[in-house]
Amino acid sequence: MDFGFFTSDDGDTLTPTPVARSAWSPDQIHGVAVSGAMARAMERAFTRDDLRPARWTVDLFRPGLFETATTEVEVLREGPRIALVEVRFVQAGETKARATALWLKETQNPEGRTWANEDIPTPPPLEATGGPLTGPNIPWFSSAKEWSQDFGDHANAGRHSTFQFGVPIVVGELHTPFQSAAAVADSTSLVVNWSDKGVEWINTDISLSLSRLPRTQEVGLRAVEWTAHDGIAVGTATMFDREGIIGTSTVTCLANAKRTVDMTRRDLGGEARASVDV
Repeated sequence: MDFGFFTSDDGDTLTPTPVARSAWSPDQIHGVAVSGAMARAMERAFTRDDLRPARWTVDLFRPGLFETATTEVEVLREGPRIALVEVRFVQAGETKARATALWLKETQNPEGRTWANEDIPTPPPLEATGGPLTGPNIPWFSSAKEWSQDFGDHANAGRHSTFQFGVPIVVGELHTPFQSAAAVADSTSLVVNWSDKGVEWINTDISLSLSRLPRTQEVGLRAVEWTAHDGIAVGTATMFDREGIIGTSTVTCLANAKRTVDMTRRDLGGEARASVDV
C-alpha cells in the first residue's frame, strides 16, 4: 500500500501524512489515525492464536498534533481465557490518547436461543461500487438519500451509514481487518453526529465491541441511537461487513458548534481523498 495515515522509517516512529490531518484543525491528527496507530502497535506487540480482540476502548483526552508520534504497549493481564492490553499514543513525551484491548478466548456458542435484532444493515450494492472494495476509497454514505460518495447528498437529518475500505495505518503496510475496524470505529462520531447543519459534536472516546473480526478490510457503520443533553451527546452505531453485523461502537461527544465541520466542503482530492474523520 503506497497510501496511509503515517510513514515510518523504523517501524516505531510515526510521521503523519496529509490523510491524517483533522477537519477540526490543520494542526491536529484525527481520531481514525490515532486509533488505528494504537491498534497497529497492539497487534505488533501482542498476539495469541487462541484469543482475539473483542473490545477496543479509546480515550481521546488530548488532541493529537500533526507531528511525529510513538506508541507504548503494556500487557496488564494475560490468562488462559482473557488478556488485557494497554496502548498509549505519545508525542514529545506526552501521552495524547490511550486504548485498552480486551482479548477473549474463542470457543463455541451455547445452544440456547436469544433475541437478536433482525434489522440488518447492508452495504452499498456491488454493482454500485464495482465489486468489493480492495483499496482506500472515498467512503460511501447513505442517509435520507441512497448510497453515494457525494457528501452533498448526505447533509441531512436522516439516519447515516458509511461503508469503506479502511485506510492503511502506515504507508507500505497492509493493515489487518482489526486495524481497519479500530480505525473506522472513530467514524461513529460522523454517522451519529452528522446533521443538516454539519458536524457540531466532537467525540472524546471510542468503545468498540466485536463478536468477530471483519472478514476483510471493508467495514461499515450505521447509526442506531443518539441522545444529547446540556452539550454532551452519546451515539451508538452498528458495525458490519458484507456478511452481517459484527459489533457495536459507541462515542461520547462534546458540543463544538463554534467550529462546526461542513462535510459538503471537505477536500477529498489527491492524498486526502480517503480522509473523512472529524
